[in-house]
Amino acid sequence: MFRPMVKSSCLIACLLAASFALAQTEFSADIVNTGREGGGKKAKIYFGKDKMRIESAEQRGMGGAFIMDLSAHTSIVVMDQQHMYMEVPIQMQGRRDPYHFFQAGDAENACPDWLAQPSNKGGTCRKVGTETVNGRSAVKYEGTNAEGKSGTVWLDPKLRFPLKWQGENGGSGELQNIKEGLQPASLFEIPADYKKFDMGGMMQQQH
Repeated sequence: MFRPMVKSSCLIACLLAASFALAQTEFSADIVNTGREGGGKKAKIYFGKDKMRIESAEQRGMGGAFIMDLSAHTSIVVMDQQHMYMEVPIQMQGRRDPYHFFQAGDAENACPDWLAQPSNKGGTCRKVGTETVNGRSAVKYEGTNAEGKSGTVWLDPKLRFPLKWQGENGGSGELQNIKEGLQPASLFEIPADYKKFDMGGMMQQQH
């Protein structure tokens, strides 16, 4: 029951990780899937100083959120319906390290950060120019990863975060309804009355 929620939230996090930048301006926004599959589906993102919360549209009424601590390199899933939370093991987050992608600096010169990632070794990256995306200025980049798959991302220099992204495999999306401002610390905390879910026990039962 929990695996689809985790995989969906991790996927969104990794797609956004194409920014390889730690946001300096706190904000909230809607993540809108514009790809061939699941087009129009939305999720909500809240970005604090060094933490990110995604409330995925794939939760199918379960409620809850995926929370990443970019400084501590930890991820948890908060399940509101069950009043539980669970830590997400690294092996469930795919072979890429989603935390490292957010830890870079310059949206105007993002190629060195892209090419430094293990999954992009031997790939390419070039800065195309500046475009306007949903009313905000963005720096457009095109690149390929180590497998030769191409992608395009539009980075917001102020948010240091992607406003829009497109992948060769049809995965694409954008941020809408962006609202800049400090995010409540409670968004990134586990409620005091929630119990820890035994993720290890569940994975053992599936083998």
